[in-house]
Amino acid sequence: MTRKIHIFDTTLRDGEQSPGASMNTEEKLVIARELLRLNVDVIEAGFPISSPGDFESVRRIAELAGDDAVVCALTRAIARDIDVAADALRYARRPRIHTGIGVSPSHLADKLRITEDECVERAVAAVRHAKGYVDDVQFYAEDAGRSDYAFLARVIQAVVDAGATVVNIPDTTGYSLPEEFGERIAYLMAHVRGIEDVTVSVHCHNDLGMATALALAGVRAGATQVECTINGLGERAGNTAMEEVVMGVRMHGDELDAHTDVNAREFTKASRLVSSITGMGVQANKAIVGANAFAHSSGIHQDGVLKKRDTYEIIDPADVGAGTSQIVLTARSGHAALRHRLEELGYAFEGEELDQVYEAFLNLADKKKEVYDEDLESLVNERGREEDALYTLRGVQVSCGFPLKPTATLTLADPEGVEVTVCEHGTGPIDAVYKAVDRIVKMPNDLTEFTVSSVTRGIDALGEVTVRVKAAGGEVYTGRGADADIIVSSTKAYLNALNRLLAGKR
Repeated sequence: MTRKIHIFDTTLRDGEQSPGASMNTEEKLVIARELLRLNVDVIEAGFPISSPGDFESVRRIAELAGDDAVVCALTRAIARDIDVAADALRYARRPRIHTGIGVSPSHLADKLRITEDECVERAVAAVRHAKGYVDDVQFYAEDAGRSDYAFLARVIQAVVDAGATVVNIPDTTGYSLPEEFGERIAYLMAHVRGIEDVTVSVHCHNDLGMATALALAGVRAGATQVECTINGLGERAGNTAMEEVVMGVRMHGDELDAHTDVNAREFTKASRLVSSITGMGVQANKAIVGANAFAHSSGIHQDGVLKKRDTYEIIDPADVGAGTSQIVLTARSGHAALRHRLEELGYAFEGEELDQVYEAFLNLADKKKEVYDEDLESLVNERGREEDALYTLRGVQVSCGFPLKPTATLTLADPEGVEVTVCEHGTGPIDAVYKAVDRIVKMPNDLTEFTVSSVTRGIDALGEVTVRVKAAGGEVYTGRGADADIIVSSTKAYLNALNRLLAGKR
């Protein structure tokens, strides 16, 4: 039997640190449920001391997970951090505190300004303090990828002796080459007494585009846990992508003497869910979950695949949930067909809710020749964004073009349901609409990002707009909107961002 590699998902912690990808508690819970469907081993739910929102997210995910996954909370090697993390995890069936400190010369001299002896003392003190709350304590040696081998082994030996059950060896800056990182893990396996009795984890970043290669090199050298995120989301260039490392292990399991228990058929759905919630798009040629991951345009490739799929595909698309739907949805489809396809996508609607979704579906289908899975997901997400809105869109109309002056007429319903209509001019149609929204909502902000993408292929595709606005206090809020009319989707996106700003939901 091959070694089991534990999958430690940090989408909700390190992934959320990707600029513009922050999530509120309810959104984190949606993703946490999907992580449980993926059957990950550990969910790193947040950094409790960093904010009340993170504390609440850890607390609620700990309740949600039950016995199905370890729930982990991050801390610094500071007693107060650990105390707060333990409090957030108090309802967890399988709690883990993840504490640690920098170990590279750069971190010791420039960030922490401490000696090697002080680093070891702090590391041991943090592990012992955490052990007073939970049995399962993970220690991270931050920037281990640039640390001295002998000193790294000294720190890891000290925390293992202090009771750490998991030791995390991060390549925090994505600096290493795979071969060297594997040698680093092998060195620890050979020089730390008792390391065979603890879990050795690797946490690799993608600054040089090698996060997955680094993680697999760590596994080859003896690591039995990989820390990763959906879509490779994370700081700077991101983290190891869960879908990549899991399928890499599956393809080379015998060679690596490794396997995982992840339900890979959830990958495509999980990828789209995380992208939709965070507003971070997935590049078309992204491995495993990109739109083109299983697409073939070359005639030679097409001929080969039609004769035998694995001539050009090493992975069956169905194995990662990327199979093409056999039901083509059009305006002539009924409730039953729509319900069936929604259920296949993981959504359950009945009665009045289904009638409402069906009405929205028909409005969309009247504008398109065919409604794709991505259209349905966008439609359902759009419905969810409108449910809790303080201001709702009742109508928008623009006139523009040479030599006209762009003009927008907008009607919104305020939080009391009173409709307000205004008219504004702008340098273009979007500028005019946004000025009209500002005139009604009256919430100062700076628009820092505006992106438009096509939800599906074809000239009749839905246009999905993502905007980010910065509040007066510097907080960034993301808004999204989708519609066949790009002016309408732009209005919905901006209004969604302002509603989130007003509610304080980043």
